[in-house]
Amino acid sequence: MKQSGVTLIELLVTLTIVMILASVAMPLTRVSGQRAREIELRQHLRTMRAAIDAFKLEWNRDGDVLIGPACLKNKLTCKDVASVYGYPKSLEVLLGVKLTGEEATVRGTTVRRYLRAIPVDPMTGKPDWLLRCYRDPPNPTSWCGDDVYDVSTQSQEAALDGTKYRDW
Repeated sequence: MKQSGVTLIELLVTLTIVMILASVAMPLTRVSGQRAREIELRQHLRTMRAAIDAFKLEWNRDGDVLIGPACLKNKLTCKDVASVYGYPKSLEVLLGVKLTGEEATVRGTTVRRYLRAIPVDPMTGKPDWLLRCYRDPPNPTSWCGDDVYDVSTQSQEAALDGTKYRDW
């Protein structure tokens, strides 16, 4: 009479294969989570830098000389929101600039927005970006407080490719 069932050797081989597959999958899930945060960081940096560039085009000035079209139409607001180099004085300025000139009365638009919200840094979990002024060196240790020329993360960690997140 033949009995059906699983032998001890078959059971051990199956358990060994499952353990090998699990040991391979665990590091991959950790790396994929870090990769997702890196993609989100790149996207947030790209969005904020594009907003800074759009602001600079519209509110550009060179000292007291107003150059940008929004600056020329909103002379009083221009000096309040744009630095002498034409960059926003803070990240909060990108959330909305109150228009005071002819554009506000003609179009009925009273606020110009460049960002809907300041994004959260996926590496630190807070919207605490490291800011750089126009006249700062490439790797500043502190923000001068005059304008926002560039942004980067506060994180000191290294990315999967070996570069520092702060250098992105």
